[in-house]
Amino acid sequence: MAVIPPYLMFLGDAADQLAAKTAAGVVHWRPELCVGQLRLRGCNADLGIPDMSIEEAVAKGVKTLIVGVANRGGVMSQTWIDVLVDALEHGLDIASGLHSRLIEVPMIEETAAKYGRHLTDVRHPTRTFSVGSGKKRSGKRLIPVGTDCSIGKMYTALALEQEMSAQGIKATFRATGQTGIFIAGDGVSVDAVISDFISGAVEWLAPDNDPDHWDLIEGQGSLFHASYAGVSLGLLHGAQADALVLCHEPTRSHMRGLPDYPIPGIAECIAANEKAARLTNPSAKCIGIAINTHALSKEEANDYMLSLEKEFALPVVDPVKTGVGRLLENLP
Repeated sequence: MAVIPPYLMFLGDAADQLAAKTAAGVVHWRPELCVGQLRLRGCNADLGIPDMSIEEAVAKGVKTLIVGVANRGGVMSQTWIDVLVDALEHGLDIASGLHSRLIEVPMIEETAAKYGRHLTDVRHPTRTFSVGSGKKRSGKRLIPVGTDCSIGKMYTALALEQEMSAQGIKATFRATGQTGIFIAGDGVSVDAVISDFISGAVEWLAPDNDPDHWDLIEGQGSLFHASYAGVSLGLLHGAQADALVLCHEPTRSHMRGLPDYPIPGIAECIAANEKAARLTNPSAKCIGIAINTHALSKEEANDYMLSLEKEFALPVVDPVKTGVGRLLENLP
């Protein structure tokens, strides 16, 4: 992947903060690379970094505009095309994590060719994969799973990598989505892999390793989400995980984008993920719970997490507010 920093984060007309989760993830974990944000009229997301025009970003030394929107279906909005063409004309490269490919938009492709600019579609693998084998691999693996999508699985994996590295534990974050790839610099966006090959792609991404090395595999979707459960299941099987961390956001009333589907119970979700994971690793178990408490007061968050600890006899953390150190105490 040839994505050259520094970046201008393009939010387009994102409907809400979650719709800009790709950009938000890059800003949170790689703030030194993100110079500013470009928002169109109607954008309801804000990364807390300076708003900039394309001209201002170029003057600040920006090299790449990152399409940081993760809308439903990963499609290219027609309202964005003129802006992206303008960025190319001003000398910026463009990188995108959408399902819609930059190179498939004639105006964008033609302008990039005319000005010698680079287009990078990080969501689309540049190689093929074998089907999964389920063969036992050396090393250790952990995967965060969720009651819903867009709930903190990537943040949990990255926080674990940071904490493990600080404690001298061998650990590598393995990106399986577009945001993680922007942060890590490589990976496989498994939702763009043909379904038969998802588990094989994850086996390739997290191969044999040292016996004491942990691969922290970015989770995707939810087994209970009607739109994305297929990706979640293939990812679980390919991960062959020794440890799971259940991620949850307690204020949601329904699955994201599916108002007719309620959020599953935590106990139900842990049981389903452990059962699915044990197809390829019979010893797989949930070692803790990661709660996204951004919508709760400090007192509400503390009370809620304490109640879960008593109910499940597992360490409960908020990766952003409390850190994840207590999860490491429960590793197998």
